[in-house]
Amino acid sequence: MTQSHFKESIYVSEMEVSATLAVLMEAERLRKEGVDLIDLGAGEPDFPTPRNIKDAGEQAIESNFTRYTATSGIAPLRQAIVDMMRRDFGTSYDPSEVVVTVGGKQAIFNAMGTLLNPGDEVLIPSPYWVTFPEIAKFFRARPVIIDTEPDDFLLTARAVSNAIGPRTRLLIINSPNNPTGRIIPPDEFRKIAEVAAERDVWIISDECYLYFAYPPAVPFTAGQLSEDLRSRVMICGSFSKSYAMTGWRLGFGLGPKPWIQSMLKVQSHSTSNANSMAQKAAIEAATGQQDSLRAMIGEYKRRRDWVVPALNAIEGIECAMPEGAFYVMPNMKRLLGGRVRDSIELSKLLLDDARVVVTAGSAFGMEGYIRISYANSLEAIQEGVRRIGEVAGKLSGR
Repeated sequence: MTQSHFKESIYVSEMEVSATLAVLMEAERLRKEGVDLIDLGAGEPDFPTPRNIKDAGEQAIESNFTRYTATSGIAPLRQAIVDMMRRDFGTSYDPSEVVVTVGGKQAIFNAMGTLLNPGDEVLIPSPYWVTFPEIAKFFRARPVIIDTEPDDFLLTARAVSNAIGPRTRLLIINSPNNPTGRIIPPDEFRKIAEVAAERDVWIISDECYLYFAYPPAVPFTAGQLSEDLRSRVMICGSFSKSYAMTGWRLGFGLGPKPWIQSMLKVQSHSTSNANSMAQKAAIEAATGQQDSLRAMIGEYKRRRDWVVPALNAIEGIECAMPEGAFYVMPNMKRLLGGRVRDSIELSKLLLDDARVVVTAGSAFGMEGYIRISYANSLEAIQEGVRRIGEVAGKLSGR
């Protein structure tokens, strides 16, 4: 029998493995070896899923709610998502404009897949979540990167207008942003949406970190846009971050009904429905007491307020104060050159010498930076920053 040789399809061959996944895998390998690691690379809350949500999931199992559901998700959950967005942001959606997905990532994947044709262009502000350009490539579309560094990592209507070309089909907005934590002000968000509508460009608004906005910043959802503007926008949301439900894999798409119906068509031939027990738990997350969410946001603000000044006190590091999410993205350019040439080598040095896990900025399209997650205890963050400072001191010659 001749040996077969697997060859990837052209749709997959241009994709790269998620850099954030690579960080987690390397950290896991070292943990198994008993290495004392400070993990500042993880992109998930360090809090447990709240007790009331776990109870709802357990009750679903005990009551044998373990079968298939409608591909779009159970009606009570779709209604709960609509009600949650109305309660917290004053939006007006119908349950027919909701699809429940296997995490927020599936909502983004399906939304892009149902809109893009080969040769279309997708505007992606940089720094970006690592998955955005890879999904575009999978559908044979071309990522067009908008560099936001000159505007302090804030996407502007002017930058969007300048980037739109004859093949532009889609703009991706991620606010609060992963990896920078920046939040687009509401007025600028509206201007961006107006520019996109005028130029016949559709929008995906990744709002997985929507609730993580620290005063005086306020969360702003695309659902608060005027009806004519939001008719061209797909909100992709998630229960993963707000309710510490990353492993439950529960997200949603919220947008114009024709787009939702197209996403349902794709989902019916891929995953079908999201986990039935997780859907019951998500109803409790959306409609139950919100004390755990408020407590989590308060703790993240406390950590942010410590970590930014601490990083800025280290020679060679500059770090802006983010308005949201749970990341900071310090500028490490003054430490590069010579022994350490780029952010990947710096991340490797921090892992090897300091036993600190961070993510290279190049993974997010922004060389010269690293992403630090403060989704860890304050004590761990303090020790991690101390170790980073030691490495920085050696690189700067102190």
